[in-house]
Parts: sequence; structure tokens; C-alpha cells
Amino acid sequence: MKSNRKETIKKSASRNIRFIQAAISIVKSTHLNPYSCKFSKKVYTQHQLLILVLFKDFCNQHYREFIEDVGDMEGVLEIRDLSEVPHFTTLQKFFCRIKTLYLRLTFRKTVNLFYTNDDNIPITAIDSSGFTSGYCSHYFSERTGKIRKHFLKTSISVDTDQQVITGFVASNSRVHDTRHAVKLLRQCHKTRKSDCYVMDKGYDSEAIHRLIREDLHANSVIPIRSWNNEIIGGTYRQEMAQQFNDTIYPRRQLVENKFSVLKRKFSGDLKARRFLMQIKEIATKMIVCNIHRFLLFLAIEVFYRTE
Repeated sequence: MKSNRKETIKKSASRNIRFIQAAISIVKSTHLNPYSCKFSKKVYTQHQLLILVLFKDFCNQHYREFIEDVGDMEGVLEIRDLSEVPHFTTLQKFFCRIKTLYLRLTFRKTVNLFYTNDDNIPITAIDSSGFTSGYCSHYFSERTGKIRKHFLKTSISVDTDQQVITGFVASNSRVHDTRHAVKLLRQCHKTRKSDCYVMDKGYDSEAIHRLIREDLHANSVIPIRSWNNEIIGGTYRQEMAQQFNDTIYPRRQLVENKFSVLKRKFSGDLKARRFLMQIKEIATKMIVCNIHRFLLFLAIEVFYRTE
């Protein structure tokens, strides 16, 4: 039993080190300055703090709990050149200070890990889900027996071949799927072009078809919503009704699978209360999820090489 436990500890330690090594190479490739301003104390670099924030989400822990555990990880401290562990409020203040632009740039770097410059994605699936944010205090919940929760609607685009998140959009209020789709389609197509986009009936719109076909020069597969045999309007919607691709459309389920993995491994709950901080939290989840997928690919390659 002791030997099995030691092996488990070694595997988890090497898993953590592999994640930090991948995070270091990604963060260094961004344009993030080592220090936030010339008056900084220069005890920790922004690169070190961002890597620790990503590692916290990878471990799926709160700030205080994470700092207590990371102090016992000698390999982690050595690989980041940290002589001492920062206080948990240092990470919190850094996360409040860092601009969302740098997190978006870091996310793009994770997407580029899976492709070369000329690669196109064969099929991209798009769907939406909600991330939960609780606003009430523990005292309020105990006194009233109620839990007040708020949901941030989040849409993502996923490469159905490699299961990579290529774009994401979040909103503070409930909006129609098509409003997210317009922004998300332009975003993910700019990051990595796709030959085909697959969505469910919630995205059925002639404007969405026109955007994909005429502006992005790709194919679209979206089932038609119709009630009581109403007349189907729009050229592309009529084409969907007559020549719907039943072979490609089932690939849309893979984006739901990605949401499931994202929430199970890295939690579907948001700790922040302000909308800007919640957007940052969602961005770090997307970054960590892509790095986790990349490490899985590397592990599979090593496995086949050793056989």
C-alpha cells in the first residue's frame, strides 16, 4: 500500500511540473511586462504570479488553500525560482490588476499549441452553457435556507477533431444564442479559420448562415426551427431544410462534452462577484483547459513511442 501511495504522489508531482513547464513557455511568449510599474517592489514578477494563478485553477482550489499546499511542493518552487511563497492576497490583487487583454492573448497562445500556421479546422462546434456565481453570504444561507445564485451565459467554440477551445464569449445577462454567435464566430475564425461550423436549433437564423457563408467563406450546418408547417424564409435556411447534412451534425455533441469536462475538472462555479473579475475567471478556466488537453496529447505521444 505504501509503494502505491508513493507512486501516486510521484505521478501527481510530475503532472504538476509538466503543467507549470507548459504554462511558463506560454506566458513567456506573451507581451506581459515582468513588473506592473517602475514603483513595483520587484519581489515577484507578473509571469510568476500569472503562472501561480493558472496553477491554482488547474488544482481547482481557493487562494488560501492553494498557497498552503503549494508551499509543500518543492519542485514547483524550484522550477519557478521562488525563494518564498507569496501571500494569497498577493495573487488576488494581481488577478484584479491584470488586464483581460493579456488573458485573451495567453488563451490564443494555448490555441496555437495545437496547429501550424497554415492549418484550418475541419469542423468547429458552437454551443452555450452557464457558469454559476453565488452572491449570498454563508450567514444569509443559514438564516433563510436559500442560496441565491446568478448564471453567466458562456458560449464556446470547439475543434471537434482535437477537442480544443478556440474561442469564448460571456455575458452578464440572458441573451439569445444568435447574439453570442455573431461575436464568437468572428473571434474564433480570426484565431483559427474553420471550414465548417455546426450549431443546434437555437442558432437558426438566416443572418448567421449569411455571416458564415459570405463573410467567413465556410460551410454552416444548423437545423431548422419550424412550427405548424410554416413557410421557411431565407435562401440558406431553405437549403438546410432540403439538404441537411446528417453526417456532420452529430459532431456538435462534442462541444457539450467539452463543457462537461471543463466543469467537472475545473469547476463550473465562479468565486468573483464583479462581472469583470468573472470574465477573467472564465478566461483562466479556458486557458487551463487547453493546457490540460495539450498535456494529454503529449502523454499519448510518449505512450506510443515507448511501446
